[in-house]
Amino acid sequence: MAQGRFKLAAGPRGKKAKQKQSRGGGGRGPRKGGRTIAPKKTQVVRQQKLKKNLEVAIRNKIEHDVTMKASANMPKKLNIVKVPQNKANS
Repeated sequence: MAQGRFKLAAGPRGKKAKQKQSRGGGGRGPRKGGRTIAPKKTQVVRQQKLKKNLEVAIRNKIEHDVTMKASANMPKKLNIVKVPQNKANS
């Protein structure tokens, strides 16, 4: 004959356990978006940073060239509208 108390199934008991389950994201499933795993080697990190900076510089240069060509060919002055930084984050 078994001695001691019965083992009960572990489940949510009370309000706090239910809140943890709802907040924990267990039922929501996987999150959207790509996953980037940081490399362990510092040389690879430097290469990625350089590549990103070059991409940004090239994009800015192309944008500048296009605006210059467009403003040169237009009879009316070309105005470029930029979104303020504090409103862009909201």
